[in-house]
Amino acid sequence: MPSRILEVIPVSATADPADKSNPAHRLGFEEGQIVQELGFDEDCDQELREGIEEITGTELVDEDYDDVADGVVLWHREEDGDLTDALVDALEYLAEGGLVWLLTPKTGRDGHVEAHEIADAARTAGLSQTSSAAVAKDWMGTRLASPKAAKSGKR
Repeated sequence: MPSRILEVIPVSATADPADKSNPAHRLGFEEGQIVQELGFDEDCDQELREGIEEITGTELVDEDYDDVADGVVLWHREEDGDLTDALVDALEYLAEGGLVWLLTPKTGRDGHVEAHEIADAARTAGLSQTSSAAVAKDWMGTRLASPKAAKSGKR
């Protein structure tokens, strides 16, 4: 009987091996989605921004956008003012079931926002904190969902 040689092919844990090269894949946005960006400033991570645009195939829209957005990326630093107000503003044009990704400077960086402040502001704004991830060199992302989106597991 002839011997059979089996070739082992490494398989990525994600559908697209390129996921690791684009940190924005962690945010769960999909092609065709409109993502509103709030709190942009010169310290924002350009690679992450470009990665979101690459995934969605659309440019990020800013605070002047007055139509429904599928998701929001909110860059927020401690000195930016009241986080609860910023989250409420982020919900203004968010589609039902849409997600808010709150991006704050990592611990030890200027403008860092404490985890308990994020949790309190999210709860007050009617959002559920569902996960957190390091999304860029200097930025931490906190995934916030409306109660309906959180229960359905919608990304």
